[in-house]
Amino acid sequence: MVRFASEEQKAEKKATRAAFGVTLNELADAGEPIVAVDADLSGSTTLNKFAAAHPDAFFNVGIAEQNMIDVAAGLSLTGKTAFTGSFAVFGTGRAYDQIRNTVCYAGLNVKICPTHAGVSVGPDGGSHQMLEDVALMRALPGMRVLVPADYEAARSALKLAAATPGPVYVRMGRAALPAVYAPGVELEVGHAYVLREGTDVTVVAMGVEIREALLAADELAREGVSVEVIDAFSVKPLDVDTIAASAAKTGAVVACEEHSVIGGLGSAVAQALSVRHPVPMEYVGMEDRFGKSGSFEELMNFFNLDSAAIVDAVKRAMAKKQVC
Repeated sequence: MVRFASEEQKAEKKATRAAFGVTLNELADAGEPIVAVDADLSGSTTLNKFAAAHPDAFFNVGIAEQNMIDVAAGLSLTGKTAFTGSFAVFGTGRAYDQIRNTVCYAGLNVKICPTHAGVSVGPDGGSHQMLEDVALMRALPGMRVLVPADYEAARSALKLAAATPGPVYVRMGRAALPAVYAPGVELEVGHAYVLREGTDVTVVAMGVEIREALLAADELAREGVSVEVIDAFSVKPLDVDTIAASAAKTGAVVACEEHSVIGGLGSAVAQALSVRHPVPMEYVGMEDRFGKSGSFEELMNFFNLDSAAIVDAVKRAMAKKQVC
């Protein structure tokens, strides 16, 4: 049974990227054949912690993300479980051809685990705010896509990546987030998690949007609206059973992602529900545009990704339900 964070634990905020180095250390210390390849960003990705403890298993290839993927692929062919770092915009975008044709085409045991995804990168600006990575990765045959909502979920995702043969994508971020899950939680590939039960509308979210979805659910509860909140931790494979059952119960769905609305979580949910249980839907995500520089909180508000945007989307979805 999945355990959720206590009120005291929720008060402590951590970034999902903070889980990277320490989790790989634990796996390596336990005897797992872990290696890590980074593109000269180990301080930011926190792989420097793994490099300090396991210098013979860490490889810094410099600012050469395509080479990073190929080196990881080669190491995987020697029996290693190879993790790659870098920022999401470089670790998926610049190296897409290598991920597709070297890693996925051959089904190699390489884990693509970049940090600094989404607008939560903040002041780094639009050039560094990767908003298409989930779309890129979920389209690749054989790739599993995990998007943790907090530090503990990130630790679980990294352990799952190590235990799952073949390519896995884990999306991590820079922003410090409140705890959702209790320490030591064990999540599963292919599963979504109902964080709050409701009867009027379903909000399916991933990553940093989980925080906003829960805040929106609190606000809507004060207005008499009962919101079911689902963490789509596993975007691919998607837990269609859980999401469809919730849609059947509530009759309306809002998909929320700190990612482009094109090809990401919302697209995956809509595709699944169109076959299993069509209901009115609304979307909270980045429209067809790039990001810009600003603080995490400023950008979430500016791009209509915050809890207020979810509240509005819920009301629109419920209005559609009443018309239907």
